[in-house]
Amino acid sequence: MRRAGPPACRESFGKQGVDDVKSGPWAETGGGFPRPVWFWAGVAAGTAGTVLHLPMFLHARHMGYRMAGMAPDPAMVAGMALIVCGVGAVLVGLWPPRAEALRREAAAVRVRADDDAGLRPAHVMLLIVLSLAVTIDVMKPLTLSLVVPGVAAEYGLASPLRPGGAVSVAWLPLAGISGTMVGSFVWAGLGDRIGRRNSILLAGVLFATTSVCGAMPGFWWNVLMCFVMGMAAGGMIPIAFTLMAETVPRRHRGWLMVLIGGNVTVAYALTSWLAAVLTPEFGWRALWLVGLPTGLLLLVLNHWIPESPRFLLATGREEQARELLRRYGSTVVSPVSGPVPVSGSAPALVSGAGPGDAPGDAPGSGAGSALLSGSAHGSAHGPGSGPGPVPPGDVPGHLRLWGRGFGSRTAVLTLLATGAGLLTYGFQMWLPVNLGRVGYLEASSARILRDSALISLPLNVLTALLYGLWSSRRTAVVVAGSAAGALVVLAVAGETVAGDESLMRLLLFVPLWGISATAAVVAAYSSEVYPTALRSRGTGWAAGVSKAGGVLVLALAVGTAAVPPMEVTALVAAVPLALAAVAFVFLAPETRGRRLDES
Repeated sequence: MRRAGPPACRESFGKQGVDDVKSGPWAETGGGFPRPVWFWAGVAAGTAGTVLHLPMFLHARHMGYRMAGMAPDPAMVAGMALIVCGVGAVLVGLWPPRAEALRREAAAVRVRADDDAGLRPAHVMLLIVLSLAVTIDVMKPLTLSLVVPGVAAEYGLASPLRPGGAVSVAWLPLAGISGTMVGSFVWAGLGDRIGRRNSILLAGVLFATTSVCGAMPGFWWNVLMCFVMGMAAGGMIPIAFTLMAETVPRRHRGWLMVLIGGNVTVAYALTSWLAAVLTPEFGWRALWLVGLPTGLLLLVLNHWIPESPRFLLATGREEQARELLRRYGSTVVSPVSGPVPVSGSAPALVSGAGPGDAPGDAPGSGAGSALLSGSAHGSAHGPGSGPGPVPPGDVPGHLRLWGRGFGSRTAVLTLLATGAGLLTYGFQMWLPVNLGRVGYLEASSARILRDSALISLPLNVLTALLYGLWSSRRTAVVVAGSAAGALVVLAVAGETVAGDESLMRLLLFVPLWGISATAAVVAAYSSEVYPTALRSRGTGWAAGVSKAGGVLVLALAVGTAAVPPMEVTALVAAVPLALAAVAFVFLAPETRGRRLDES
C-alpha cells in the first residue's frame, strides 16, 4: 500500500508525485537512487563500452600507439553504442519523478552548519572524499595542457612546434574549457533536481566514459569527448563546495575551502608525474585512459558522499535528513522561524509538525509544514513572523552585484577571477608547449612541472592557514601580488635560464602555486562575501568570469592559428592579478570571523 506524503509535500507535488518518491525503491532500499537497477546497469554498460575501445588502442602499439587515420573496428563501434545507452540509463536511474517540483521544494529549505562547532569524524571523512574528488576533477583540464604537444604531432595540427598545420590544436583545449563553462550552469540546476550526491556520481560516470578520448582515431571525436568531459569537470567542483558550505562550521570553513581548492597543485603534480611515466612508453593517449579508473573510483566512494539535507527533506526522507543533520552538527533554517536545531523540536519540524502546532493539530499545520513548502500559515501577520521567501519577481538579478554596497566587492572579485582564469587557461594551458618551444622534450617538461608543483605544495597549506586564521582580504593580496610578481620575473628571465632545469623549476614554482591559490581564494571568498540572496549569483559570476577569460585566450589562439609565447601569457595574467592585489587593499571587505548572513 502506498504511503501518503506530508501535507506540505502534497501541496507542492500533488499526491501521486509524493507517493512515487516515498514508496519506491529510492526511499526504501535504493541507496539514494530513484531507480538503482537502471543506474548500475548503465554503469556496467558504460564501463564495458569503454573497455571495448582498448583492443584497437593496443593493436596500435607497433605504431607507437598512433591511431590517426585508423577506421573504427566493430568492437569500438559496439563500445560507442554501449556508452551512449549506458549514460542514458544512468540518467534514468538518477532522475527522480517530478524533478522540477523537487527543485522548488528544496529551494525552500536552508541548511546551516553550527558556526561554533568543532570538526567531527564525519567532517574529516567527507573532506577526504571531496578532496580526492576535486583532485580527480582538476586533473581533466590539466591533462589537456599535457596532451596538446602529442595531439599536434600525431594529427599534423598547427602549434608552436608545427606552425604550418591547417587546423589549430587549440580547438582541443577550447572545447574542454567551453565545456566547463556549460557544465557549471547545467550542474547548478542538477544539484537541486537530482541531488548533490547524484550530481557528483553523474560526473564520475562521464569521467570514466569520456576516457575513450585516448582511443579515438579522429581529431574531431577527441574534441567532442573533451567538451563532454569538460562539462562534468566544470559542474562537479561547485557541487562539492556547496556540500562543504552546508556541513563545515564557520571557524573551519574558510581555511578548509582554500586547502581543498589548493588541490590544483596536487593534481598538477600527479598529472605531470603520470605524463612523465606513461607518455614515453604509451604516448599521450594513455593520459586520457587514466580517466576510466579514476571515474570509477568516485562511484566506489559514493557511500561516503552524503546527500544534501535539503534534498532529503524535499523527497520525504525525514529520518535520513535528521540523521545527517545530527552527524554534521547542522541546523535547518526556516525562512519564517529561524534556526531549527536537530534536538528538541527538530524531529517535529523535519517530520512536518511545527512548534506552532497545538497537541491536537494535524501534522503539517504549522511552521514545520512551512519549512517544507516554503511558506507559513499566517506568516504575513503577527509578532515574530519572518519576511518569508522572496517572490520570484523580486529576486535580485546579476545587476544587483554591481549595485550600492556590492559594486566594489564585485569589482575586486572580478579582477581576481579574471587573473585566475588567465593564469590557469592562458599561462598554464600552454606551458608544456612553450617549454617545448625553448628546447625541452615532452618528458623533460613534464618532470619540470611535476617538481615545481611539488615544491609549491607547502605554500598551499600556508595559504589555507593564512586565510582562515589571519585574514581573507590580506591573504588575497599576498596571493595575487606574489603570483603577479613571479610571472613578471618569469617573463623577463624565462628564456635566459631555459637551459638550466633547476633554475626553471625555481622560476615556475610560485606561478604554479598561484594557479591553485588564486582559484581557491576566488571560490572561498565569493562564497562568503555576499549575503544569502546574492550568494549563488556571486559565486556563479566569479566562476564564469574565470572560465570566460580562458575561453577568450583559447579562441584567440584558434583564430590566429598560433600559441602565444610564455612571456606573453605570463604578462597578460600578471596585469589583472596586480590590479586585484591593489584593489583588495582598498575596496574588499574582510570575511574572517563573520557569519555568512552578515556579509
